[in-house]
Amino acid sequence: MQSRSIEISVGAFILLGIVALSFLVIQVSGLTFADARRDTYQLSAQFNTVAGLAPRAKVMVAGVTIGRVTEIHIDPVSVRAVVDMAIDKNVDYLTADSIASIKTAGVLGEQYVSIAVGASEDILKGGDRIRDTQSAMILEDLIGKFVTNFGDKK
Repeated sequence: MQSRSIEISVGAFILLGIVALSFLVIQVSGLTFADARRDTYQLSAQFNTVAGLAPRAKVMVAGVTIGRVTEIHIDPVSVRAVVDMAIDKNVDYLTADSIASIKTAGVLGEQYVSIAVGASEDILKGGDRIRDTQSAMILEDLIGKFVTNFGDKK
């Protein structure tokens, strides 16, 4: 009988560990149960390079998350990266002259789309495209330029 209770407690401990690990994986991946219930509209923007931006990355205004990146693909005509975004329906203040840029959280953190709202009176609607964009800065390119410039001065 003693052996049976030990087996049950070990099994319960392993089950608890699996549940905790699953919760941790969901938290780290950025998935939430609220994402499925969000009422959103679609916007897109074209960038020369997205350099590490991934689907489900955050879309932010003034540091506040207002949506998520849904898809990244290449436009065959302009050969630029197109980023499709799902923006929360209650965000009804993004203007036609807004600027979308790809930023990095910290030095080596995750990348996200930051939107700077403009001053135009025209408001973006579902299916519209943000025209003014700034592509991602690539850390390797910056280091290469620094090393090249540093080497030229000697």
